[in-house]
Amino acid sequence: MNHSDLQAKALSLAAGMAAADHSPDIQLSQTRHRAALVANWHIARGSTVLELGCGQGDMTAVLAEAVGPKGRVVAVDVAEPSYGAPVTLGESAARLAAGPLGPRIDFRFGTNVLDPSVDFPEGAFDHVVLAHCSWYFASLGQLRDTLARVRPWARRLCFTEWDLTPTSGDQLAHLLAVLIQGQIEAAGSHGEGNVRTPFSREGLLRLLPEAGWTTDGSGSADTEDLQDGDWEIAACLDLAGTEERLAALPEPVRQIVLSQADVLRAIARRRGNRALAAYSVTAR
Repeated sequence: MNHSDLQAKALSLAAGMAAADHSPDIQLSQTRHRAALVANWHIARGSTVLELGCGQGDMTAVLAEAVGPKGRVVAVDVAEPSYGAPVTLGESAARLAAGPLGPRIDFRFGTNVLDPSVDFPEGAFDHVVLAHCSWYFASLGQLRDTLARVRPWARRLCFTEWDLTPTSGDQLAHLLAVLIQGQIEAAGSHGEGNVRTPFSREGLLRLLPEAGWTTDGSGSADTEDLQDGDWEIAACLDLAGTEERLAALPEPVRQIVLSQADVLRAIARRRGNRALAAYSVTAR
């Protein structure tokens, strides 16, 4: 399915998401972003796809549309169905399962592919997809082990994540929010935020050969209409104001986190902060 075909479907795909009941415009922009990614990955009709870190299914819905009625998407997440707000993962999955894309999707929550009990036949999937979920891993080692674990199962990797290198000054607030959260996690104060192990595009490219993958494509993805900059800034400032999380930090780290949070408050807008760009990598 080409770019224009998927983009034409974005409105109906977004409308089918449970989160659209709360924020239809936000859901549409998130769906359009993922439609552009999938179109550029050239995922053919009839393909089988393993999606890791599916969350509420923003990418899952687009993948299910791309593979068509004869394709299949196995959507996996370590989180339980009760996770998420204002819509839980389970609620969003139930909405998708009840719609026209439902027969093409197999949701598996509470599933860690590093668990030996989770297994698939060699070459079971045409593609394995990780979309904006890799910073959620506890460490780069855990991500490397996961990529190595799925290597025999899939012929091709399709990966996208935020790019730590800003292209303009109005992305610095998003960058700072990400780095602060990463520092807090790295210093041993662990939480359940979306940002736990931020790493660069170059970091991923160094990691892939260690996991048995050979990069065959890389590019940038437009994020102009996405709201993630605002979300991560708010999450970071909430975290920096949480005494319990900060108390677990070594005192020098706590002080530098507090100082960086002061800078973030000074440079961030109340809303409308520009998100970092994203990058896309494919590998075999």
